[in-house]
Amino acid sequence: MSSARDIASTFLHVGESGKIDEIPVSESFWSDLANNAFPQLEQGRLMSAFTFSEPWSAWERHPAGEELVLLISGAATLVLEEAGVERAVSLSAPGAYVLVPRNVWHTARTSEPTTMVFLTPGAGTEHKPVAR
Repeated sequence: MSSARDIASTFLHVGESGKIDEIPVSESFWSDLANNAFPQLEQGRLMSAFTFSEPWSAWERHPAGEELVLLISGAATLVLEEAGVERAVSLSAPGAYVLVPRNVWHTARTSEPTTMVFLTPGAGTEHKPVAR
């Protein structure tokens, strides 16, 4: 039996075949991903977890498919921009989740320590800054 691991320090890539590979978290992961350092992520899904305590500084979208956003602790509002209109979804109880549709810009707002798990298409994530 293997020892338990922490989803906050290891991303998990769930391949089309069902095989799960660990990808160590690094500060350069997202820039490396944008520079095609992980071609295996073109297929399947990427599972990750993040803790944050302030609003995200960027919007993101996933042209390759839907994203599952699952609240583990804290509380946050997920904001989705659909047809030019913002829609806010409150996540306030552990286990609450949102399915973000393919290609929909979204961001999160919170003012308390919040942890979320994300199941995301493994490649093609786009970002734009949040207007302040």
